[in-house]
Amino acid sequence: MGVKTVSSNRLAELSGVNAAKVRKDLSYLGSYGVRGVGYEVGYLIFQTSRELGLTGDRGIVIAGAGHLGQALANYPGFAQKGCRICAMVDIDPQKVGGELGGVPVVGPDRVSEVMSRNPGAIVVVATPATVAQEVVDRFVRAGAHSILNFAPVVLNVPEGVAVRQVDMALELQVLSFYAEQGERSALAKGVESVPS
Repeated sequence: MGVKTVSSNRLAELSGVNAAKVRKDLSYLGSYGVRGVGYEVGYLIFQTSRELGLTGDRGIVIAGAGHLGQALANYPGFAQKGCRICAMVDIDPQKVGGELGGVPVVGPDRVSEVMSRNPGAIVVVATPATVAQEVVDRFVRAGAHSILNFAPVVLNVPEGVAVRQVDMALELQVLSFYAEQGERSALAKGVESVPS
């Protein structure tokens, strides 16, 4: 937005917390704020990105080259956050050996090779639930420590392996709840709800 400096009060206003909380949280990054002036925006963005591990070239390996895997491979937001998709892994012989969205597709037999070439890569699981655990086990044996799971199943991983679950059905239920509450609130106020 072209802003050079920002105060903790403004950051608090934008984030919905109090300024003391903002200052305390940002102090974990170091002492970058200047009393009465605030924080230099560019440097604060850099330090925050560095702390979040977004300043490098973080590899992503997508397990599953179906519709979801392909959509993820074509998502431009990864590159904007310092991540690159190194490979996709799939069992379909029609896809293995080719490229999808400019990303090479390899078979499961090459998981160890892909992980050794991309240490610290995040594995994105976009497989059917029935094979997700087997796929994750293979990646963990190959050294994966960070997994983003889109498969609708709870994964069992050893200690030291981080898993984030993306459950779109659950998120839709949450939004449905809020939509229902909003419609009830509108009806209670005598406002006619708008059909979707």
